[in-house]
Amino acid sequence: MSQQTAPVPAGFSDQQLHTLFDLISDGIWDWNANTGYVYRNPGWYAMLGYPSHSLANSVLTWESVIHPEDYPRVMAHFEAYLNQRNERYLVEYRCRCHDGSYLWVEDSGYIIARNEDGSVARMLGAHRNIDAGKRLVAQLEQKNLSLEGLVAERTRELSWVNEQLQRQLEENRELAERDALTRIANRYRLEKALNRECERAQRFRQPLALIAMDLDDFKPINDRYGHAQGDAALVRVADSLRTCLREPDVLARLGGDEFILVLPQTSLDEALEVAARLRQVMAAVEPVGECRLTMSYGVVQWQPGEDQHALLTRADQALYRAKDAGKNAIAG
Repeated sequence: MSQQTAPVPAGFSDQQLHTLFDLISDGIWDWNANTGYVYRNPGWYAMLGYPSHSLANSVLTWESVIHPEDYPRVMAHFEAYLNQRNERYLVEYRCRCHDGSYLWVEDSGYIIARNEDGSVARMLGAHRNIDAGKRLVAQLEQKNLSLEGLVAERTRELSWVNEQLQRQLEENRELAERDALTRIANRYRLEKALNRECERAQRFRQPLALIAMDLDDFKPINDRYGHAQGDAALVRVADSLRTCLREPDVLARLGGDEFILVLPQTSLDEALEVAARLRQVMAAVEPVGECRLTMSYGVVQWQPGEDQHALLTRADQALYRAKDAGKNAIAG
């Protein structure tokens, strides 16, 4: 890779050239590589805050003011230019000022003379103050980082708010489908579940059973002991019935003291066994005063083509038969 050597204007002596440099406000330097002498104009000293011509006229002065972090990079670039691996010498770095602070400069230079062996004889260059621009870029980058951080923070906040809203929606949905007193499924959820299970039974030809349950002689309990005691009894009953549930089963309160248990993939015989377990569980429920808590059970199995309303109607009819059989009974 070849380099052009810039000639000094004809008719200029070194003294005249340095006089011209003194009139230039930018930092100008003139390096005589054969003697090691480096001339720096007053503009160079003024830029860095040093008294004019107060530092040694050698390359050591230049090396001493380069920021330690920038030094290896600058020297590598300088040597690459001297050895003709780079076409030009142009590099940005920080220089130490007289007050100890650092100033960003753009350093550019040209070889104006070489020795017969090709080594550098003389080189001229300039230090241009680019500190304001560098600091502005740094500020903009910092603001950009701050903005990115702000965006990330807002994104996290929005994500958190979205999670809270989603959780709230799920809680509201859960509340909308649960009985306020017993916390089991309400009529709305029962209708959804029963419709889904009837369609599934029809589609996959799987068994489906239903148990309609009603507390025996519950009204006298409310009349004698009050509705607060009656409500507490309903909660105890729901908690006891829940112990017999499998994962896919749905226990719902239709209202008052009437409950429905949906049993997917369950035959009539299996549902009758479930009803028997429910009756055993009910035997252990704490009574209300002198009144024992018992239930009657109407057990039915879904029939092909039957919708949820027809299935519920047959379960109610079976429940009435259980009541007629003396209560605390199971009818299928």
